[in-house]
Amino acid sequence: MRPTPTDQPTRTASGAVVPVLAFAGIVVAVMQTLLVPVIKDLPQLLDTAPSNATWVLTSTLLSGAVATPIMGRLGDLYGKRRLLIASLAVMVVGALVSALTSDLVLMIVGRTLQGFAMGAIPLGIGLMRDMLPREKLGSAMALMSSSIGVGGGLALPLAALIAQHADWHALFYGAAGLGALAIVLTLLVVPESTMRAKGTFDLLGALGLSTGLVLFLLPITKGSDWGWTSGTTLGLFAASALVLLLWGVYELRTKAPLVDLRTTARPAVLFTNLASIMVGVSFYVVSLVLPQLLQLPKATGYGLGQSMVVAGLLVAPLGLTMMVTAPVYARLSAKYGPKFTLILGMLIIAIGYGAGLGLMSAAWQSLVIAVVLGAGIGLAYSSLPALIVGAVPASETGAANGLNTLMRSIGTSVSSAVIGMVLANTANTVNGVAIPTMHGFRVSFLIATGAVAIGLVMALFLPKPDRAPQLRASSEEEENLARAEAVLRGFRGRVLGADGVPVARAKVTLIDRRGRQAGATLSAEDGSYALAVPAQGAYVLAARASGHGPLASSASHAGDDSAVDLDLSLPGETVTA
Repeated sequence: MRPTPTDQPTRTASGAVVPVLAFAGIVVAVMQTLLVPVIKDLPQLLDTAPSNATWVLTSTLLSGAVATPIMGRLGDLYGKRRLLIASLAVMVVGALVSALTSDLVLMIVGRTLQGFAMGAIPLGIGLMRDMLPREKLGSAMALMSSSIGVGGGLALPLAALIAQHADWHALFYGAAGLGALAIVLTLLVVPESTMRAKGTFDLLGALGLSTGLVLFLLPITKGSDWGWTSGTTLGLFAASALVLLLWGVYELRTKAPLVDLRTTARPAVLFTNLASIMVGVSFYVVSLVLPQLLQLPKATGYGLGQSMVVAGLLVAPLGLTMMVTAPVYARLSAKYGPKFTLILGMLIIAIGYGAGLGLMSAAWQSLVIAVVLGAGIGLAYSSLPALIVGAVPASETGAANGLNTLMRSIGTSVSSAVIGMVLANTANTVNGVAIPTMHGFRVSFLIATGAVAIGLVMALFLPKPDRAPQLRASSEEEENLARAEAVLRGFRGRVLGADGVPVARAKVTLIDRRGRQAGATLSAEDGSYALAVPAQGAYVLAARASGHGPLASSASHAGDDSAVDLDLSLPGETVTA
């Protein structure tokens, strides 16, 4: 990709940008757990069968999974702020549709529209990368990534309080109000990024991915109702495999794919996404088990007999701890790297679930489990966008983080299906009502522990990231070292050949406005390069490699690292370095 002025990050964000974007992320995440307090009452509220009522939850999940990578790519192409506002607006419309009806079909339509807002998470992460300086980016992305769990955790007690003391439609009016507030704050505070990806929107790729995801997630979410060995379930899984295979072949051949599968296949991206699925599985288990354990009557012998609101309050620290973990992650990641914090987070999750096997006999023990798991999940979730951002070009941030968010959604979907099946198969039936058992709860925790163990193995395969030189200033030398650090900043990116294949040992030369060589380097095996600049200003980046034509691209440096990819497959002018 030949860089243009719009490819350079805009770093003029105010201090309010991060909290506003995080608030938007929390608002859309609320949609996932908004109806948890009234799940058991949905058949009666909607005057339908229990199997039909589950579509109110399934529709949101499916639309969120479909929208996440698509909105990320659209944001890369046409503006992340613009698409963020569009996502929130669709959510508000969906919330109002649900608030004004008790008809099953209209409710499902409204819930589907609400799910489309999940694309706001990767869009927010992309905006942060484009606008924030390096020293603030780590903690900001961590908070945005954790907003999925924070919103889900905080929604439980608030939704329970509203559902217990008001008409359940008030939940949707509240969601619409929060969405409208997020839109207003975004319009007032968040500037549009000037970073744009080149190319066009891959409509056929979007349709193929959407179809494949729906065919895959539908039997996962409905398998317990249909039967895991039924013709419908197996047929949909087979159709999903076929569609996604054909979609992958098409994406590899198209010039402007929705998802760059070659980038996705890099070890840093691939193993991050695989670990993300396992983190998603572990996150949703606690959300399914603890509220039920807390609300079961003490007459069962193991239930803790708490009200809906108290149960929500005891689980809420899960989200609060994730929020508090963001600045802790930033310090740990700056010192040891995001791979370390991902592994540490998953170890803490494993400890939390392992200890939880023996901490189910009192309400305060549930609080301890929620806090420990919140810290672990917060560290793990915070690490994921940093690993992705460090492995992809700046122009692909939205799409890449959208795909990563999708992986987490797949994890929660699998978790919901598997844990739902386990709890149903181990339940005792009393007067026609299925009561979850302590055995089912413990098996669920063991499944979560196993998922985290698999995620740890995936994380260990992550390549060690290249660490840029870091200057550590003492109080006496702070000013001089700050100037030295500014000099070390410059251009970095990748040298690419035909079809986006990285070009190793390509010579990259930096030329200043007077035509003098200001620096030179050779690209690494993965095509990456880094060149420091002596001062801010306009430069020409020239690249050449054996078997490729030379390329010269104009670029400007504004005082911080600038991402510039050099595509040798594009026509360029000969430059004498």
